[in-house]
Amino acid sequence: MSTTTQTFDVVVIGAGPVGENVADRAVAGGLSAVIVESELVGGECSYWACDPSKGLLHPVHVHNELKAIPGLAKSASAPLDVDAVLAHRDRMASNWDDAPQVEWLNSAGIELVRGVGRLAGPRAVTVATPDGRTVRLTARHAVAVCTGSRAALPPLPNLEELRPWTSREATSAPAAPRRLAVLGAGVVAVEMATAWQALGSRVTLIAREATLLPRVEPFAAELVAESLRESGVDLRFGTTIAGAVRNAVDEVEITLSDGSTLIADELLLATGRAPRTDDLGLESVGLKPGAWLPTDDLFTVKGVDGDWLYAVGDVNGRALLTHQGKYQARIAGSVIVDRALQRGLDIRKWSRHVGTADLEAVPQVVFSDPEIASVGLTAAEAARAGRTVEIVDYQIGDVAGAFQYRPDYRGQARVLVDPARNTIVGATFAGPGVAELLYSATVAITGEVPLDRLWHAVPAFPTISEVWLRLLETHRDRAKEDSPS
Repeated sequence: MSTTTQTFDVVVIGAGPVGENVADRAVAGGLSAVIVESELVGGECSYWACDPSKGLLHPVHVHNELKAIPGLAKSASAPLDVDAVLAHRDRMASNWDDAPQVEWLNSAGIELVRGVGRLAGPRAVTVATPDGRTVRLTARHAVAVCTGSRAALPPLPNLEELRPWTSREATSAPAAPRRLAVLGAGVVAVEMATAWQALGSRVTLIAREATLLPRVEPFAAELVAESLRESGVDLRFGTTIAGAVRNAVDEVEITLSDGSTLIADELLLATGRAPRTDDLGLESVGLKPGAWLPTDDLFTVKGVDGDWLYAVGDVNGRALLTHQGKYQARIAGSVIVDRALQRGLDIRKWSRHVGTADLEAVPQVVFSDPEIASVGLTAAEAARAGRTVEIVDYQIGDVAGAFQYRPDYRGQARVLVDPARNTIVGATFAGPGVAELLYSATVAITGEVPLDRLWHAVPAFPTISEVWLRLLETHRDRAKEDSPS
């Protein structure tokens, strides 16, 4: 078995969107970079998460909306063409071929080493390649761990024999199962229940919680629950799986903790995420294998001597979202370059070296039906933090643009106002098409735009974005009612 030794300024473990962005920033800043990947270049998001899941969901959303639009309802009465949707999903996942991503790495001047990368002490990484070689990589300045997360599986007996789906199988399945049981109440559970029910599966969703999506505003979660029920999904709240077996005819026989039973062809376990750090060599630098890697706001790993080890993206547990990981990568890349070139760092909030948005304004879209778009605090989070906020709600369906979008529009908007600063600190929109409202809310929060200035941001008529004006009017009218006469 041969061994090769190479030295670079920056070594990145993990070639998903986060690792690609760290390496790209390093090279753009004049440093050399190598990226290590054990699977497909492009990572989880490209092949088993964001891209294929939205490839399944977008046709479902459009089909549902066509049913409500005058002049198109009749043409949308036919069921979805499942084979065409799955073919579209395959294209969105690049047919699980990473050649275009590898070509991009080459064009960006980033070296690629395929294999399993492990830390081997300070600034050192060993890679076991698929052909049995060992590559030893030394970093002059930084090692960035960008290995992401994996599905966290519950401690069910006979788990291997059950052959359950995780998010990977749910987004890449070649056909719709006749009966699908989903364990979980979070984003993956809701999105995959939405998709596969529309594609012909009979879906049962099993949730230990009393509601779906416990981290979003309750009104938004309830709108999604109502829609899932209307589509035919069987929602089982307040229970979980006590036991399950795969029988002789390849069915999954499930017993729930409330004593009821059901039979499915496939079981999706959507019960959270865990860091991909089990086989990373963390013990070689004094860290615990299998744990999240906590960082400071510059994405330097805590508990390691020197400023050379970074954890970026899901693996640090700060905000498990691809777009937020790419944001972190932009910050970390700037920090790595400027430290290497011995430039000073600006450690003030919202500077180019500090990941403030992870703490203040994390945007997220749940691509359920209806969509949920949120950024900043929810009312419950504000209460737990002891922050005083004013809650402003408005029914999006009362906006002319929403009626134009679809006459039966159902949706609600909420913003949280900090009365001391007169700025918005949280926003949630639930309804068809609301994902495109999210960036404006994110700008309002990160920019700390005073409400008096937001009055001058005029929404076009007739668009759904006019809900912003209605929220400001509602806040103004309430303030008049509360003011002493």
